[in-house]
Amino acid sequence: MSLKSIAAKIFARNVVKRSQRWINDPISTQNEVFKKLIEKASQTQFGEDHNFSSIKSHSDFVNKVPIRDYEALKAYVEKVIAGKPDILWPGKPKYFAKTSGTTSGAKYIPITAASIKEQVKASRNAILTYIHETANADFVNGKMIFLQGSPEMKEKNGIQLGRLSGISAHYVPNYLQKNRLPSWETNCIADWETKVNTIVDETIEEDMTVIAGIPSWVQMYFEKLNERSKKKVGDLFNNFQLFIYGGVNYEPYRSKFENLIGRKVDSIELFPASEGFFAYQNSQKEKGMLLLLDSGIFYEFIKADDFYDESRERITLNQVELHVNYVMIISTNAGLWAYNLGDTVQFISLNPFKIIVSGRIKHFISAFGEHVIAKEVEEAMQKAISKSNAQVNEFTVAPQITPANEELPFHEWLIEFDQEPDDLLEFSSILDQSLQEQNSYYFDLIAGKILQPLKITSIRIGGFQAYMKSIGKLGGQNKVQRLSNDRKVADKLVLQKVAI
Repeated sequence: MSLKSIAAKIFARNVVKRSQRWINDPISTQNEVFKKLIEKASQTQFGEDHNFSSIKSHSDFVNKVPIRDYEALKAYVEKVIAGKPDILWPGKPKYFAKTSGTTSGAKYIPITAASIKEQVKASRNAILTYIHETANADFVNGKMIFLQGSPEMKEKNGIQLGRLSGISAHYVPNYLQKNRLPSWETNCIADWETKVNTIVDETIEEDMTVIAGIPSWVQMYFEKLNERSKKKVGDLFNNFQLFIYGGVNYEPYRSKFENLIGRKVDSIELFPASEGFFAYQNSQKEKGMLLLLDSGIFYEFIKADDFYDESRERITLNQVELHVNYVMIISTNAGLWAYNLGDTVQFISLNPFKIIVSGRIKHFISAFGEHVIAKEVEEAMQKAISKSNAQVNEFTVAPQITPANEELPFHEWLIEFDQEPDDLLEFSSILDQSLQEQNSYYFDLIAGKILQPLKITSIRIGGFQAYMKSIGKLGGQNKVQRLSNDRKVADKLVLQKVAI
């Protein structure tokens, strides 16, 4: 065992021990975070506009600070962009993370010195927690790759501007710099396809032990490695031990990944965003991610079913229930206040507080009142794959409200198969039955013959990548929308369907 491995294990033990303090005292930890955030920002423009000096409790906060999304916060953000200090948080942010917005064009999310510190700490602690649990630290001696956006930064009124993954590239610790790939020059390549091909050039002869990124884009990297080397990834990289991912549910990709790799490898799920780093998987034996309660983020939750009701209730951690779909609302040390992130989560443990990401509040199908969410379609897909020989590259789901020939409406599943199941009708039936079992509203609509069972449209190999490229979102942190309540995504993807 190398000195680096021994040091990693000692460091991991100390980090896990420190983390256990707030894990054992979650409510007090969140109360303290809330208090510090309010005190720190009381002299900012936002704090003065919302009378932070008089806020003594969560109920005071609810009464004075309404829930906002980016659009509603934009007037304040624009002042920060213009270079004005002390608007949302004391001073100026260290960075803006530029993200793609659906209604507002580009979004500029402020990242402060305090918040980037917590982002980096959470990334580090996720790996150290894995080391402590498994006693596996050998991978620290090999090469590690993080498929991410360009680290090149621009400047806007004295504030650095870039993608979150690119910003994070500036914070790789010194002891990992020699292990890290790809090169800085390769990471700066803008065209994703060119970038992945160059990454293959740089890594194919290396001893890769850790690979990280959004599953759909790591899959593209693996496929190119297979094509170039004529080997499984696990044979090409004999010491490949750990896959780190976030952004989407890995389970629908797991079967395809294990085929590309040729064996199973451990994985760690992360829940990062430009707005903060919220959770990471802290156990290889249990599902879910540990909600980070001491990282400068105060959490509120609203039941997703009530989100659009005027009487909706904003609750805190001590009021959440298991297996309820909640919209997560955050207030942070980057100056986001009662901010609707857009993600929905479910708690699968209350001791400690562990979550799964169940979808997006705006991404669902409820064309007929069924309110099908991402978690449900992903679990249905996982079940269908497990009961067949199918391999799926990507999929999305949309309603077909006005089908031809006076048919009943249905849910259309647009699926890119790497390998179609032997019996497509049986595969479709398993999907539909699983969805009915999970969602009673969908079951009632099928039973009442309001909807007919779902139908599958097969998308050609590479069709999803072609679609993402056509909308300028190929690679990086971009993700395929898992489901939607309209036909905007589906109608474009249908153009990529398999010719009959």
